[in-house]
Amino acid sequence: MPHRVVVVGGGFAGLNLVRALRRAPVDVTLIDRRNFHVFQPLLYQVATGGLSPGDIAAALRWVLRRQANARVLLGEVTAVDAAQRLVRLGDGDAVPFDTLVVATGAANHYFGRSEWAPLAPALKTVEDATEIRSRILAAFERAERAVEPAQRHGALTFLVVGAGPTGVELAGAIGELAGHTLRREFRAFDPRAARVLMVEGGPRVLPTFPERLSRAAARSLARLGVEVLTDAFVTEIRPGAVRVRASQGETTIPADTVLWAAGVRASPLGAVLAATTGADLDRSGRVMVGPDLAVPGHADVFVIGDLAHVLDEAGNPLPGLAPVAMQQGRYVAKRIRRRLAGRDLPAFRYHNKGQLATIGRAAAVADLGWLRFSGFPAWALWLFLHLMYLVGFENRLLVFTQWAWNYFTWNRGTRLIAHAEKTLGG
Repeated sequence: MPHRVVVVGGGFAGLNLVRALRRAPVDVTLIDRRNFHVFQPLLYQVATGGLSPGDIAAALRWVLRRQANARVLLGEVTAVDAAQRLVRLGDGDAVPFDTLVVATGAANHYFGRSEWAPLAPALKTVEDATEIRSRILAAFERAERAVEPAQRHGALTFLVVGAGPTGVELAGAIGELAGHTLRREFRAFDPRAARVLMVEGGPRVLPTFPERLSRAAARSLARLGVEVLTDAFVTEIRPGAVRVRASQGETTIPADTVLWAAGVRASPLGAVLAATTGADLDRSGRVMVGPDLAVPGHADVFVIGDLAHVLDEAGNPLPGLAPVAMQQGRYVAKRIRRRLAGRDLPAFRYHNKGQLATIGRAAAVADLGWLRFSGFPAWALWLFLHLMYLVGFENRLLVFTQWAWNYFTWNRGTRLIAHAEKTLGG
């Protein structure tokens, strides 16, 4: 019987691992609770009407249709039996394994204030993106119908919590939407009157980037009309208002639309796996694995991607980025192949090729380690790399065509409001 590899999670880590095993003498089962892979770095464009969900998603069965040694199961893993070598699904079925790889990623984290989640949606899934898109567009619709100036002001205030790459990309896209795309579309007000704010607990935007690039990003945001409040913390979110504490004291900001980009927490499956294997978890719920990405004491159980706590050569945890997850997936696939051939493999080592963040049209920052730059060249590099990382030629062609149209027309063609009654207050 071929060696049975079960992979839980079809994100960057899991999918790259499965595809890297296409010529290995193994049977691979990929389990995911969704039947598609989504390119998460472009979710913000779905959330702001630039792309449709189908442009950045690919059905897992279609992606793996030519890989004879791989099959896909739609289901949610709720338990892991390391002793019996079984994973159990929510409907009661059990799937046996010889090697298990858990790559279920991360979920939104509200730092103990889960009651904020309905009021300030985060951006991790396609469902999140379409919900956020509806809220943003419905806010402009409410402003068109508003009678009192205070109502219109609240409707046209958008507050983003967190100034990491996701927060910066969201805020910049909303600024472009209000300042350019929606011009001349409303009669009762000018969309350029919209106020876009970012609240960041640290001293600058993009805190993981070099300070010079953070300053360049802040200038690009300012050109789009985005106001940045640094060294500021959200202390309360309620319908129509946000309480913010800064060095000058606390203030209440009327804002109908609040978006959360302040943090993530590991998938709940990490705690399930820790309970059955005895693995330790870090403060974010990530599983602490060894240098080979295996759970200590369980050489055939691996954790990769955003769910894994892995240290770099300097002793710092690796960030939850797509390149990290992709390299880990390929590493574990290589380790499985080597083990079956009776050979070993050195410890995992992440090759940092840099980081990118886009702020808006022709504005981005790039930190390649050996070279740091911003503006149009960084934006062009960001476009190229994101197109190359998209799964499937068809998706690349669709996204390239849509981006070209958006660039020359300033239009965002996927401006659909789902659940209109809910978002408009009906």
